[in-house]
Amino acid sequence: MRIGLDIMGSDHGPAVPVQGAVLAARELGADDRIVLIGDPVVIHDLLAREGADPAQFDIVPSEDDITMNDNPTKALQAKPKSSMSVGFHLMKEGKIDAFASTGNTGVMLVGSIFSVKPIPGVLRPCIPTLVPKEKGGLGIMLDVGANADCKPDVLLQFGMLGAMLAKHVYQIAEPRVGLLNIGEEAKKGDLLRQATHGLMMEQKQYNFVGNVEGRDLFNNKADVMVCDGFTGNVVLKVVEGFHDLLEDHGVDDPFLHRFNYENYGGLPVLGINGNVIIGHGISNNLAIKSMILAARDVVHSKLNDRIREALA
Repeated sequence: MRIGLDIMGSDHGPAVPVQGAVLAARELGADDRIVLIGDPVVIHDLLAREGADPAQFDIVPSEDDITMNDNPTKALQAKPKSSMSVGFHLMKEGKIDAFASTGNTGVMLVGSIFSVKPIPGVLRPCIPTLVPKEKGGLGIMLDVGANADCKPDVLLQFGMLGAMLAKHVYQIAEPRVGLLNIGEEAKKGDLLRQATHGLMMEQKQYNFVGNVEGRDLFNNKADVMVCDGFTGNVVLKVVEGFHDLLEDHGVDDPFLHRFNYENYGGLPVLGINGNVIIGHGISNNLAIKSMILAARDVVHSKLNDRIREALA
């Protein structure tokens, strides 16, 4: 397995991704290899600082790299030699099995859709996030930002994508799928939620357990919570902000520790013809390591093949 890592997209500069790659390499199998995409001189210097053997990695050069200020829809064409552009090209050519980056999320999403392209039958690729459950385990919420406006059939399919991620990557045997809404009753919510509820009740692809409310996010009512990207992103940012607020006030509780992004690193863009893993720009070396290991797990799960089979 070959996992491409964008070295130039981190908020912290190239040092942190290289450190994370060195940590991950110690836990990967003998047949697994990390492909470092970035400035070769910088990468060799950073590997030397870490006491790592450059021969353990493949290094692919990039230049004129994409920043957080670049226009997501234009950046890949405007900067064809950037680390992100090179990463997507390597994936398109089949030279890497996964591509992971903590760089500009919008650019990563554009590359996923227009370079890697959606799996036939997928209406809208989406971005999930992990939610820790109060009594142990994890839940999945999607979409959290890729699709601000959705139609009922799109949300219906998000339920299937989330259930397959839960089952094949996170080993939840029979994922329960809920629709994030303002009440439990079938007729609650706006027209989008009401229409989606009806479609979810009729489908046979996954176990739909009805509407779930915001207060159900951390309990065990559902393993997968479906929403449009606007709602999901607002919920995600509120949870992140409240978590940081509690930490700033000195609250120290084991449950809060499970929100630590270091443990998860990154998550795949669901519904595309490749394994693209997006991490947070502020990721430290432990989070980068976790992102690489998450990429390995997604490749091993053959998630995209399973999605193709479900949509065939």
